[in-house]
Amino acid sequence: MLDALIRVYALARKEFLAILKDPRSRFGLLVVPLIQCLLYGYAASFDLDHIPYAVLDQDRSNASRALLAHLEGSRSFNRVGDLRRVADIERYIDDQRALIVIHIAPDFSRRIDSGGSATIQVIADGRNSNTAAIALGYVSAIVDAFNIDWAKRRSLVDAPIQISPRAWYNPNLETRWYMIPSLIGTLTLLQTLMLTAMSVAREREEGTLDQLLVTPIRPTEIMAGKALPSILVGAVQASVIFALARFWFEIPFSGSLVMLYAGLALFLLAAVGIGLVVSSATATLQQAMLSSFVLAMPFALLSGLTTPVANMPPVLQYINAINPLRYAIEITRRVYLEGVGIDHLIPDLWPLALIASAALVGAISMFRKSL
Repeated sequence: MLDALIRVYALARKEFLAILKDPRSRFGLLVVPLIQCLLYGYAASFDLDHIPYAVLDQDRSNASRALLAHLEGSRSFNRVGDLRRVADIERYIDDQRALIVIHIAPDFSRRIDSGGSATIQVIADGRNSNTAAIALGYVSAIVDAFNIDWAKRRSLVDAPIQISPRAWYNPNLETRWYMIPSLIGTLTLLQTLMLTAMSVAREREEGTLDQLLVTPIRPTEIMAGKALPSILVGAVQASVIFALARFWFEIPFSGSLVMLYAGLALFLLAAVGIGLVVSSATATLQQAMLSSFVLAMPFALLSGLTTPVANMPPVLQYINAINPLRYAIEITRRVYLEGVGIDHLIPDLWPLALIASAALVGAISMFRKSL
């Protein structure tokens, strides 16, 4: 029994020393959890600050100004526009300049001054159902505070203001409408990044990379041969998720398949490029897998999948500019739910093309140096 314990201790000590002697393992054990904790603490917040909203006040009375003063007095809201026409609402929501638009009808003050009730319409961007629901909840709380104050000063019993909420692109604010199209990019990234990262590392660990190098195949061709299967697997996986969203969950598809797959093609190139960089920089299969997980979690956390990017600290927003999943999720949501064309997708397409080009060039350069 004592001999068995000694052998177990010796084996455990050897493994522990092996982990501590490897700089990459030390980084994964000590630094990565710290970074992930900071990311979760700052980025994974369901509280909304500085909600951009616009106002269409067709009444322009003291009562309507008093109601809007309650919104402006809250640190959660940031007024970004005063609209003049109903047609302006669509423009502000489509361009994502405003998360919500508050529409006050012309007879608002006349109704509540006479002791009756008036309805204000609150239009929310339903492409992110969770954010829209939280924003509508904030507005309801502020309107409730205004109702209490107004009724107390005029000795009223009934609440003078009723809210008529309306969510665009997701009328019922169903979470699956917002979440499942986003998974087209998220799940595809995880699989593609993992497969690509392990490709070169597996060849190196098994000793077959040297056999490839003595063949007439060039390093660039080796990288292309490693990238194409991952791209194909990613495209198939994205198609399966799209089919589930469209036919199983019956989420209406409003856009063009050509635009959707054009955006996904750029995204897959970027994901494969990053995976090849990881594969070229790691020596073993285990290191490649660990590095893939280390990258995948921040990519998913900062992508806007669960929390809006605009709600993150400015530093994380700048870092997030190199996150390909952020642009992929934006493209899939806008094409799937809105049906936008290429003119609205250019701000997301060109960063993806830039990330893909930089990652592929960097991967080829690192692979040549490692030889």
